[in-house]
Amino acid sequence: MEKRKLGNGGLEVSALGLGCMGMTGGYGPAADKAEMIKLIRKAVEEGITFFDTAEAYGPFSNEELLGEALAPFKGEVVIATKFGWTLNPDGSGKFNALDSNPNHIKKVADDCLRRLKIDAIDLFYQHRVDTNVPIEDVAGAVKDLIQEGKVKHFGLSEAGANTIRKAHAVQPVAALQSEYSLWTREPENEILPTLEELGIGFVPFSPLGKGFLAGKITENTILDTADFRNSIPRFATEARKANQALVDLLGGIAGRKNATPAQIALAWLMAQKPWIVPIPGTTKQNRLIENIGATSIVLSTDELKEIENSASEIKIVGERYPEFAMKMTGL
Repeated sequence: MEKRKLGNGGLEVSALGLGCMGMTGGYGPAADKAEMIKLIRKAVEEGITFFDTAEAYGPFSNEELLGEALAPFKGEVVIATKFGWTLNPDGSGKFNALDSNPNHIKKVADDCLRRLKIDAIDLFYQHRVDTNVPIEDVAGAVKDLIQEGKVKHFGLSEAGANTIRKAHAVQPVAALQSEYSLWTREPENEILPTLEELGIGFVPFSPLGKGFLAGKITENTILDTADFRNSIPRFATEARKANQALVDLLGGIAGRKNATPAQIALAWLMAQKPWIVPIPGTTKQNRLIENIGATSIVLSTDELKEIENSASEIKIVGERYPEFAMKMTGL
């Protein structure tokens, strides 16, 4: 698989990564651990070297899963994880408050290293910007961890352009992770130009619109009661019905390319910039292989223009997160 570079610090990864959050919940009950280990190792066999997790996923069980699954591939893969939340003191085992206090960041790093069974975290993201802690202090804490050899590269998630600049001035940012796809295009306004100027890579999460752009979710689809998409306005029945127009557009291109809508959506993303590395998630091996197939699809200039022109006429209905979660984004 083609390799791409994130940032100017030499971080090289496969052109497509694997988002692992859904393996331990979020979209429903956690998947079978043994099957997920097989899936992760299959991804390595197929050329994926970039894996995304976070302490908050599970919580903790996602990092533990990757630590076990990727133990045989030390030095061959890049693992990204995230800090920035604190557990609810009510004993529920859930993260509900932001905490990027430097001392907390350093403790989280040690815990992540233990769960992931690694000597250094390849890419350490701030999961969400904590407005109670100056971003310069956050960047300074990660800089200390880099100097100690516990972290290799610094990342941000869902941060705005001004925050990115302030952080980058203290410790170079290798990558920004934010939602970006054909139905979430806000990063194009300020974020992409800022990243290009500063030499920072971009890692789009939910590159398939939390599964919607794959074309299997319709207005009639009933999601698992534990699926967090039930709370997302964009997944309300009427919104799904309206947003189907975008899936139909992808399907038309896919039919001509002997591809799937998901593959066209991913190929479109990778065609935007050579430093963009999407991280679609899945718990199914056939979906993994389908997503990897996107890396061999080349969209012509005319096809990209067709997608752009047609997509610009489609109004996406519904916010991408509930209101409280939108307030935590910097886009």
